[in-house]
Amino acid sequence: MGTMSMSSNRPHDGDPLAPHRGRLLGLAYRMLGSRSDAEDVVQDAYLRFAGARDVSNAEAFLVTVVTRLCLDRLKSAKAQREIYIGPWLPEPVCDAESLSAEAATELADDLSFALLLALDRLSPMERAAFLLHDVFDTPFSEIAAMLDHSEAACRQLASRARRAVRDNRPLPAAAPDNHARLLHAFSEAVASGDVSRLAELLREDAVAITDGGGRKFAARNPIVGKDKVARFFVGIAGKTAGQDVRIEQAVINGAIGALLYLDGELDLILSMAIDGEKIAAIYVVRNPDKLRHIPPAGIH
Repeated sequence: MGTMSMSSNRPHDGDPLAPHRGRLLGLAYRMLGSRSDAEDVVQDAYLRFAGARDVSNAEAFLVTVVTRLCLDRLKSAKAQREIYIGPWLPEPVCDAESLSAEAATELADDLSFALLLALDRLSPMERAAFLLHDVFDTPFSEIAAMLDHSEAACRQLASRARRAVRDNRPLPAAAPDNHARLLHAFSEAVASGDVSRLAELLREDAVAITDGGGRKFAARNPIVGKDKVARFFVGIAGKTAGQDVRIEQAVINGAIGALLYLDGELDLILSMAIDGEKIAAIYVVRNPDKLRHIPPAGIH
């Protein structure tokens, strides 16, 4: 099994984070579900690295600091989540390649909303052990030092997390062409206002999760069932009558999704999980605080 450590010495010039930035951001984003928080954590880790002495392995030091800072943040995030209005979804990203785990693991390039939501159901320590081992291919001997737990305890944490993720296992990524085709068919069905036509694209137990964070209109609970989901989206489309609506295809968290603009302003991002020839889940983020990192129209 590979290792996250590279036995690298601290460089004396240039950006010392450059060789590690993608993996550090990728780890922090998967831990926190927020690109902005991930960037704050990585910056904080760099400041601690800059003030440290006798660091023989820069990456091991930085990964340990990032992991521990994320665990600290998750404690406060739990309290904030309890007062969050409506369902919570991760902050979407359009540059998944910059958050790559750079590992050969099965989930190394998976940044799907489905996986991030499965991770969100884990305890912070389970999430850390699972991500470090199953996604970033870090040996348990190093994870034990990072988490200040025994190797056996870290194996148990990762094992529990693995079972939980498997139980809520995200669907395998759909072929891009199939994903794009279903997204196009979904958009056309919504625009047509034909509930039956839209429902035919959905799996029987399809779910829609909308995150407005109390800032924008969104359903307060997940919507379950193809007919309810179809009626919801057709109803939402009806409320945009008279506005300039533009939909732009984009890669959202590594999969083809859509950006919807109302009167020139980004109103929401939409991502889907595909099961064969049907849409299994639809994720909509409208909370403006989570859309700040989405680049301007036409730059994706």
